[in-house]
Amino acid sequence: MKKTSQRLHFRNLAFTLAVLVAVTWGLLFPTHFTSWGSFNVSSLIIPLLMLIMFGMGTTMSISDFAGVFKMPKAILAGLLCQFTIMPFVGLLLVLVVGLPDEIAAGVILVGSSPSGLASNVMSYISKSNVALSITLTAFATILAPFLTPILMKFLASSYVPIDVLAMFWSITKIVILPIIAGLLFNYFFYERFKILEKIMPVISMAGIALIIAIITASGRDSLLTIGFLLIGIVVLHNLIGYSLGYWIIRVLGIDKKSARTIAFEVGMQNSGLASGIAVEMGKLATMGLAPALFSIIQNITGSILAGYWRKDVKEM
Repeated sequence: MKKTSQRLHFRNLAFTLAVLVAVTWGLLFPTHFTSWGSFNVSSLIIPLLMLIMFGMGTTMSISDFAGVFKMPKAILAGLLCQFTIMPFVGLLLVLVVGLPDEIAAGVILVGSSPSGLASNVMSYISKSNVALSITLTAFATILAPFLTPILMKFLASSYVPIDVLAMFWSITKIVILPIIAGLLFNYFFYERFKILEKIMPVISMAGIALIIAIITASGRDSLLTIGFLLIGIVVLHNLIGYSLGYWIIRVLGIDKKSARTIAFEVGMQNSGLASGIAVEMGKLATMGLAPALFSIIQNITGSILAGYWRKDVKEM
């Protein structure tokens, strides 16, 4: 157990380092990630995301969805926090600061996205409620094709045109269909392809790092102009998500371990999905910036918070 936790922690630190390298590379040498001859590199983003979501599906099983019957109050509270706190905090932040329209829409977009696998890792490292984390991520992902477009239409349509049906299909194509394929693969072929359990996390980390490098290179000019302001907004968005996610759950009388889990689920978003939606909308260089920064920042803050809470568990 201890070795597994240390391995996950090391993997997460390696991923954070890889993302930082990707951002630096994309800023300093943007042409490396914009085109390779006549090939547009941004066209790799959607296939990479689908591969990552397939990998996520191979780590899941139908039993993950049965958790709602074991922890109904925590699941319901977690999902409500997931799809209310981050979208509305994102809107409030961009209203206060006054970002350019498409960049503002990107902040709201990442806030309206579900949680991802990173939150499961942080829950494991911090010795929180891992079963709750996996169940929440599964349900939030399944609900995303319905709730994310509606939230974007309600909160972000004053910044960019939102086609609810087109966004529904984009999320279904990028997330739901690959996850279903991964679930089926896991059910029928797991015993024959156990090696996927080891290689898919590495492929996923490399894929996300490449996606972030592509987004950074595409939006380099905007990032250099508004970068520090946007970083500040993303950091606030992330930290407010942790704080409200934790304390609202505690006020509801749910145990501390579950509250910590939900804090990670709320504060950490599937920024890859948000990036994919930005690609589908043809606004990668603007709407894609906040998701790219969010991916970096949430892994740094999540690692720090997971380490602190893990230490707190040892001292209890």
